Amino acid sequence: MQRDKTEPIQVQCPKCRYTMIIYIPLEAMPRCPECNTSMVIKELLDEGKST
Repeated sequence: MQRDKTEPIQVQCPKCRYTMIIYIPLEAMPRCPECNTSMVIKELLDEGKST
């Protein structure tokens, strides 16, 4: 499944657990502002997700 529009994702620092929301593909994967570690994807924030 290919995604054409920008979508929000939640990213997290694997070292200190700092989280933030970015929009892909507009923004590159950030570095943690607390400890300067590369952040990883924690969750895709898709609409219609059941809880």
